[in-house]
Amino acid sequence: MTQPIYLVGARGCGKTTVGVALAQALGCNFVDTDHYLLTSTKMSVADIVAQEGWEGFRRRESAALQSVTAPGTVIATGGGMVLAQSNRQFMREQGVVIYLRAPAQILASRLAAFPEEGQRPTLTGRSITDEIVEVLAAREALYNQVAHHVVDAARPPAEIVEAVLAALHTARAC
Repeated sequence: MTQPIYLVGARGCGKTTVGVALAQALGCNFVDTDHYLLTSTKMSVADIVAQEGWEGFRRRESAALQSVTAPGTVIATGGGMVLAQSNRQFMREQGVVIYLRAPAQILASRLAAFPEEGQRPTLTGRSITDEIVEVLAAREALYNQVAHHVVDAARPPAEIVEAVLAALHTARAC
């Protein structure tokens, strides 16, 4: 696979975990846009948001997406990457977009187990479960719109990777 593969979905859906395993299975490079921002700016997502607001963070996030896009790369995007129409268009045109879809309850339990507050600041100031329900309601259509393939991310990571590989294989066969 030479086209970049973009993994999209809400916080906690497994984009980074699945992305690392998928890249290994495909013999590709792996990049996480949030991690790229952390290393390139020397600031956490929470720090960027505190200093520049969500608008400043989204601008940096869009620039990061373009910076890390390269052939043979699996890219885990931030959960809000799909908010900008330009990002959705860019990903669809440049590569293959996989939406890792999981129910709000599963996402909330994963985020409660691994909160990573500095990298995952609250978007609404509400409880994890309430926030995930609200964010999913707002973004679900965008995730579906941008995706070439939708994969059930409620399963264990190895099964998700298998499902993504099957979707990619089917797409190449057409």
